[in-house]
Amino acid sequence: MTKKPFNPPDLPPKINYEPLIDHIIKAHRAIAGLDSLLNALPNPNLLGRTMQTKEAVESSKIEGTQATINEVLAYEAEPDKKEDAKKKQDINEVINYRQALDLGVKSLKTLPLSENLIKKLHATLLKSGRGYNKAPGEFRKMQVYIGKPGASIAEASYVPPSANNIITLFSNLEKYLNSNEEKDKLVQIAVAHYQFEAIHPFLDGNGRVGRLIISLFLYEKKLLAHPFLYLSEFFEEHRQDYYELLRGVSEKQDWENWIKFFLNAITAQAQKAEETGKEILKLHSTYKEKIMDIGSIYSNNLLDAIFIRPIFTTASLRPHIKIKNTQTFFSLVAKFVAAGILKEINPEKKRNKIYAFTELIKLLNK
Repeated sequence: MTKKPFNPPDLPPKINYEPLIDHIIKAHRAIAGLDSLLNALPNPNLLGRTMQTKEAVESSKIEGTQATINEVLAYEAEPDKKEDAKKKQDINEVINYRQALDLGVKSLKTLPLSENLIKKLHATLLKSGRGYNKAPGEFRKMQVYIGKPGASIAEASYVPPSANNIITLFSNLEKYLNSNEEKDKLVQIAVAHYQFEAIHPFLDGNGRVGRLIISLFLYEKKLLAHPFLYLSEFFEEHRQDYYELLRGVSEKQDWENWIKFFLNAITAQAQKAEETGKEILKLHSTYKEKIMDIGSIYSNNLLDAIFIRPIFTTASLRPHIKIKNTQTFFSLVAKFVAAGILKEINPEKKRNKIYAFTELIKLLNK
């Protein structure tokens, strides 16, 4: 028997806040802690690019992409290096995700979190990689279903709304995302995330776009000074619960357990991001003292640059550093190696050496 497409009810739902209060308080407290760290950052890029890369890796991993944070950073240092085609595709998906996040942050200066912007994010995500032939930037025009590989629609675990209903459902979601009718913003994004995944508006990339929207919403609503809170790692670690609780809303309107899970994710990831952020900044100030011995006016420039690009070749880092004289740049890199800050990955090579800031990479892989 063919399963019928499921149409989620219009938002807002009726939420009973009573059992959620403790979870809401904890999540807001954790976000406030992270926000005060972000507000005090001398240079947001010190954390931003590497944390974005980590999120991009985690979010893509949920979709089956096999690329590690080290592989992505190494690929960006040597984009012309011969790479296995499948690996290159996986790495490109991760890079696209980070670019979509960047695009979202820039766009929110002038646009609300709208259908238009969400389609742009989708187009950026799918411009290369597995989804380039899955209508990037456009709502699906056909019925899809979710199930094990090779399963028929009768065996599907979930059948999203028919393509004809997407525009109406999405316009209701967009209105809800930009309204103030929900009492709490974190509950609002928990509800919106469920609804987006239930509508499943795109042929591919719904999970990644849905997770991007969470970070951008928290940033747009000024809960965070920079959009450096990402939930993919938590969703990946609790993947089974994540899907079961989403299904619980569809089948039983069980908003309470889904929202509690979502708020727990925010609490855990905000605490972890604050901890990682503090460790990165501590590392930065430790090395700031260490480089005084090097005695170069450009030492700080190089230090900041390797926090943003911790694996590099001199050619890949050169455009991002304000040192005009090539020889000065080369000799400063050599001094950082001698001081034990940087490590040569391929010391036997005479040219195109790859350098790694191993202490920072260790922190990112925790």
